[in-house]
Amino acid sequence: MRFAYNPCMPSPELYAPLAVTAEEHNFSAITLPDSICYPKVADTKYPYNADGSRNFLEDLAFMDPFTAIATMAAVTSKIEFTTSVLKMPIRNPVLLAKQISSLAVITNERIALGMGLSPWEEDFQICGERWEKRGKRMNQMFEIVRGLMTGDYFGYDSEFYQIPECKICPVPSKQVPLLLGGHGDVALKRAARIGDGWIHAGGDIDSLTPLITKINQHRKDYGTDDKDFQIHAITADAFSVDGVKKLEDLGVTECIVGFRNAYAGKPDTATLEQKQAELKWFADEIIAKV
Repeated sequence: MRFAYNPCMPSPELYAPLAVTAEEHNFSAITLPDSICYPKVADTKYPYNADGSRNFLEDLAFMDPFTAIATMAAVTSKIEFTTSVLKMPIRNPVLLAKQISSLAVITNERIALGMGLSPWEEDFQICGERWEKRGKRMNQMFEIVRGLMTGDYFGYDSEFYQIPECKICPVPSKQVPLLLGGHGDVALKRAARIGDGWIHAGGDIDSLTPLITKINQHRKDYGTDDKDFQIHAITADAFSVDGVKKLEDLGVTECIVGFRNAYAGKPDTATLEQKQAELKWFADEIIAKV
């Protein structure tokens, strides 16, 4: 079992020392969420917290994940990094491929990209991308990103993208794993069909189990069940050795753990030393005993 640490949007100056501590205490990865901006007016409800509110994000120092990853990679040597999850269809696919490739090379190929649709229509409006047919665009973005990251000339002509043949340099020596988020059946099917894995958005093992069951069935239906497939789970069950073993039996390959409920909207008052102590506690009581 792998363990990933979610720093839960700390003060920007804490990313580097927390990455060093996580690596020292045998965490496999650090995972980072994505948020572009905070709209002054928004009607969209957030699907992953109890009341659907977005207030927890206002005035939060929410770093661009690529910038944070580059910062943390510069002070570490082996720990890996994942986005969980990047809002894919609000971005340009060629620019995204360039960013991912550059990040993979500069980190010595220590990244995986978790991507999703974004539940907020306002994200699309602000970034100048259409909300309609976002799922179809995302499917095509996967093809474009993967095609460009081969380093060969690649072009694309579709309803949404007209890209003349071009190539980018540098590219990593191997494909960056592309994982998908989302709990809806369409999202689960997409992950099973084209993804290298799936990222859970949170919940206990009882709610997680049917989601993984569905993914496994979809992989059989699509004939993709013979390839490697990662499952990253966010659940409090990971805070006990018995819970981790149950998750492993279920097929989870990576447990994502954090020590703060960012949805609560309360200021993060924990010091660097307190956060480091949390990482050490988890390493001693869970990672070392699994």
